[in-house]
Amino acid sequence: MATPAPFSLNVPQEAIADLRERLSRTRFPDQAPGEPWAYGTNVDYLRQLVEYWRTSFDWRAEEARLNAFPQFKAPLHDIDLHFLHVPGQGPKPYPLLLMHGWPGSVFEFIDLIPRLTDPARFGGDPADAFTVVAPSLPGYGLSFRPGQKRFGIEEIADCFADLMTQTLGYRRFAAQGGDWGGITASRMGYAHSDKLIGIHVNLLAVRRETNMLANPTSEERIYLDQLAHWLKEETGYQWIQGTRPQTLSFGLTDSPAGLAAWIMEKFRIWSDCNGDVESVFARDRLLANISLYWFTGAIGSSFFPYYFRMHRPWPIPEGGKISVPTGYTEFPHEILRPPRSLAEKTYQDIRRWTIMPRGGHFAAMEQPEALAAEIREFFRPLR
Repeated sequence: MATPAPFSLNVPQEAIADLRERLSRTRFPDQAPGEPWAYGTNVDYLRQLVEYWRTSFDWRAEEARLNAFPQFKAPLHDIDLHFLHVPGQGPKPYPLLLMHGWPGSVFEFIDLIPRLTDPARFGGDPADAFTVVAPSLPGYGLSFRPGQKRFGIEEIADCFADLMTQTLGYRRFAAQGGDWGGITASRMGYAHSDKLIGIHVNLLAVRRETNMLANPTSEERIYLDQLAHWLKEETGYQWIQGTRPQTLSFGLTDSPAGLAAWIMEKFRIWSDCNGDVESVFARDRLLANISLYWFTGAIGSSFFPYYFRMHRPWPIPEGGKISVPTGYTEFPHEILRPPRSLAEKTYQDIRRWTIMPRGGHFAAMEQPEALAAEIREFFRPLR
């Protein structure tokens, strides 16, 4: 059995100085004619962000926010897996595996975790408390070291199942996630159903094929049109990350401005921000997430779930069903929002389906209170 070792993040001062020096020498492209964000990240916005990152951003303050949570590393599946393990404050906290995606990190959960571990502090019922386990995905951030093996969703699901049961000793647990975290939760619901009381996701693991419905209803047709637009206009990043991850990693590992441009474009277009990304995310929290990718050098390995996704079957096999109780929260600016009729072809026991009035892909950061309430409501009768 792997024994967890306490961990605290402390980036060397020389690395911070090197980042600032590199930022001072950023070579910006020209801005293409037309709308500022029409072809990707706006040059003027990135100039301002880079200058703030270089002169005003306080990494140590963000580092301290993460270090306020108990953190550990454990040898699992041939890597050193990093995770937060935050005890719940209540009469009988239930273990919850909380999973991020790309291009996120455990920094997404700073405002969500306290609402789950200590609901009474936010006016909730202490009986709803969870003990939260929030890993850095293998190959992401603090679960990366140069040269380690790469993971797809199947391997991540197996690794996390062993973390919860073998390393931490939880016989059964709850799981929640968005983006790859949601896909991993769904894979676990398929492959490790005996270990789970249920899964809650804010991104569904529904196949993305425009010909998957022969006689679509009007609601399904809306989704298929949305999917066609997504496949045409929004999947360029998936194709390069899923086919040439090594080549892309050179530029994003060497240029902090390039890394910021690549990640910030996703936070803007996938969030419910009406074009103003900093209206829903604090600039420092955005830069904390980007900086973690930078300091760990993990951007290249973070692409590999995309690579394996494009070179393997879908993580839920053809005809496979997820039988564990499932909850889903749909945020209106999520990248794709399949109708329930389509989701039910894979998820056999959907017990909660909530459509939210606002929010987007990074729900844990955008709407931590609303997401926490949904997680508590869904799992309450399953404890």
